[in-house]
Amino acid sequence: MQNSLSVEKVWQSCSGRIRQALDPATYAMWIADIVPLRLQDKHFVLGVSDNVFTDWLSDNYGELIASEISSELGCKTKILFEKGHEPELPEPEADAAPKIKMPPLEKTEPKRFNLRYTFDSFVVGDNNSFAQGACQAISSSPGLVYNPLFIHSPTGLGKTHLLQAVAQEVCKLKKNAKVEYLFSEEFCNLYIDAINRKTLPEFRSHFRNVDVLLIDDVHFFAGKDGLQEVFFHTFNALYNSRKQIVLTSDRPPSEIGRLEKRLVSRFECGLTVDIQSPNLETRIAILRQKQNDHSVKFSDKILQHLASRVKSNIRRLEGALLQLVYYITVTNRKAKDMSEDLADSLLAGLFAEEACSSINVEQIQRIVADYYDIRLSDMSSKRRPANIAFPRQIAMYFSRKLTTLSLPAIAEQFSRNHATILHAVNSIEEKMEESPDLRRDLCIIEKRLKN
Repeated sequence: MQNSLSVEKVWQSCSGRIRQALDPATYAMWIADIVPLRLQDKHFVLGVSDNVFTDWLSDNYGELIASEISSELGCKTKILFEKGHEPELPEPEADAAPKIKMPPLEKTEPKRFNLRYTFDSFVVGDNNSFAQGACQAISSSPGLVYNPLFIHSPTGLGKTHLLQAVAQEVCKLKKNAKVEYLFSEEFCNLYIDAINRKTLPEFRSHFRNVDVLLIDDVHFFAGKDGLQEVFFHTFNALYNSRKQIVLTSDRPPSEIGRLEKRLVSRFECGLTVDIQSPNLETRIAILRQKQNDHSVKFSDKILQHLASRVKSNIRRLEGALLQLVYYITVTNRKAKDMSEDLADSLLAGLFAEEACSSINVEQIQRIVADYYDIRLSDMSSKRRPANIAFPRQIAMYFSRKLTTLSLPAIAEQFSRNHATILHAVNSIEEKMEESPDLRRDLCIIEKRLKN
């Protein structure tokens, strides 16, 4: 070793070059807090905190670190990581803004939840009874049954309601429970903020010490490597401590494109349940339940009419009811004055949106085939030239995006298997990011499908 160089100066020089080689999030998470300790028998010893997975750090960045240190010292040097070392934080300047601390986890505050989203207000039908039963079970015994619980469905079918019901029930039954409920985008924003403020240890400690972690819309993690990395270790820490994890998505784990296989494996290691669109009877029951929040009470005939016109989305069903209530209220009319024809007139726009939701695979195949000037029969044929295979993938992509069918159901209409559909969806999503022309074509096709 060059005697004139201390281990601190060696590491300062090397870490500067490593910073340039890595993206900021990765550097901040894995490298920034490393502490240079000593040179011992041709081993450069680096200190890391107890929260760092040293095997993973060594496997993924050990070679890069060793190469930089060997270059700096002028001789081949091996790396050793030693736990139990936290970086010394600099004294804040007098006029420096204080760091924002993560909120204490003594108890999740009720104001974070929609107090209407309880188990009592959740209408149970054949479409959601399994998911609702699983959520009630984990509320009374978090971490002991169905862990993790993964719920998937198209938007607007009650996933968020169930997650918040779990959170509120756990807080009610276990007064000192540490419960964290948030959308995946919120988790991402907190992670980025922790990087910027250099508070990653607090971030990691915060989420690895909850009793129940509920994350909504985890498909948002797709393609975000740094975020997937930090959530992977958060998941492991909680799971190994037998803490409850509940996740929701708009699709099953295996169908989330650009999600690391190890995360897919973790998400699938517990119970996975889906929520289907509610049948007519359940939709009517939902409207009756929602009507309890208003003084205006419509006849069963009007409720059945709404339920028969709005089939795909509970939020849209609630919106239809709210618009009719608003009309009766502001016009000072009576609920009995509402007719089916008047409802159709008032809700024409909403019903048009609902009609768009009824797009089927055959329509998609026909419109995509027309756009690319191929035969409709080519959509399910065995022919594979590029001018046919690519439009076929686009039709598969829209079938997944604009319908509520499962992958096997879509695959059947293309005479393929579900793996082919998943590959097509992922392929189109990746190409979209690189090709403005493809994004333009997809936009045109989608407009045609919805007109």
